[in-house]
Formats: sequence, structure tokens, C-alpha cells
Amino acid sequence: MSEPIVFLPGLFCDARVFSAQLAALGRDFPVMVAPTAVRDRVEGVASDLMMSMPSKFTLVGQGYGGVVAMEMLRRAPERVSRLLLMACSPLAETPVDAADRELRIVAAKANRFADVVQQELPADCFGPTNARGDITNKVLAMAKATGAEAYVQQARALQRRRDQQSTLRKVKQPALVICGAEDTLTPVKRHEAMAQLIPNSKLAVLNNCGHLPSLEAPSVVADTLRMWLKEPEPAK
Repeated sequence: MSEPIVFLPGLFCDARVFSAQLAALGRDFPVMVAPTAVRDRVEGVASDLMMSMPSKFTLVGQGYGGVVAMEMLRRAPERVSRLLLMACSPLAETPVDAADRELRIVAAKANRFADVVQQELPADCFGPTNARGDITNKVLAMAKATGAEAYVQQARALQRRRDQQSTLRKVKQPALVICGAEDTLTPVKRHEAMAQLIPNSKLAVLNNCGHLPSLEAPSVVADTLRMWLKEPEPAK
């Protein structure tokens, strides 16, 4: 495999959300992490990223990064060799969710960013393990580094995102969907529906894991990704 694996972090997150996978896979595959907090429209983020991407690449999107990944796929499907979506949804934001997010945007601008992080990613969205506090602390550290301004851009982009169900129905690449069995923000049923939209996709549900599988079950995610990458592409 010569094409790089491009990782797209989710809301509040940076490369640290994929640190275990980068370390495990970087020995055998070219890997890179692309920033996702530079515009207030998903289309703008995807357009900017596509200009700096190699001609072909495997795309791994987590959360908000998954939303960006779907837009990149919609724009240039011929450049994506494989697709992995994790803890995300192809649906547009509902008016109710957009209104709730608007309150969090206001709070972030009013110097209540720590509260916003905990509202967006409450502790109970992670798996029922003793590591919940550790995961929360890691998220807070990444959020502090990315900053409130980046969150506002991401939140605006999520409010305005398009429905990508038709994009997923057209996928011809090998595709993998990963979710945590205990994810309360993007539940298993939503991932099952997303996987059903993608022709010949695979779904991996990780037990005792919630909304951030790459942090909650780092080795399992790395091993799952490695096995999937080594699978031969289906005959065309």
C-alpha cells in the first residue's frame, strides 16, 4: 500500500486522538493527520484539504472529521482508495440540534468553553470503564489546545452541513464503519444505518467503548484498521 492514510480528527480533537493508531500503523504505512478547524463550512474545509492531499489516499474520519471525510468523498471519489468512518452520521443537523448548538456557541464566546466541551462530550458518552476521567481529561487538553475559536468554526460547519446519504450510496471503495457499543451521541443503530447505505461495507461494533474508540480502545482500533487495510480489494 503506497497511498497514505489520512486521519481527520473530530470536534475539539487534534492528532492526539489518533496517537495510538499513528504509532502502531506508522511503522508499516505512510500516515498523516489533517487539520479540520479552519473554516465555518464543511465544504470550505474539504476544499482546502483536497488541495494539499496526495493524488490517492485512504481516508479515516472520526466525528466531525467523518463529516468532512464524506464531503471530500463527494467532491473527489476517484482520489479516495478506502474509507473509514467512526462516531459520525451522514445526516444534516436537525433544527433542534442546531438551536442547541447555537447556545453552546454563545457560551464558548462568553469564556465558558470548558462547560461547552463537557456539554458536547459528556462523560456518559464514553464506555463504562474506570478510564472515563482519563478520557475526559485528554479531550479537555486537546480542546484547550485547539481553542474556542476553532470550536465555533466547527460548530457552525456542523449546523450547516448537508445530508450525505446519497454520497454514501455511491461508494465503490472498500469501507469500514467503527462504533462503540456504549456511544450515546452516535448510537450503534445510527452506525448500522450508515453501514447499510454503503455498498459492501463492514461494521465493527466495539464492546465497552463509547464515542471515542480511538482513545477508549486504542489497540483494538489499530488492529481492526490494520486487518482491514490488508484485506484485498474486491474484484471490479
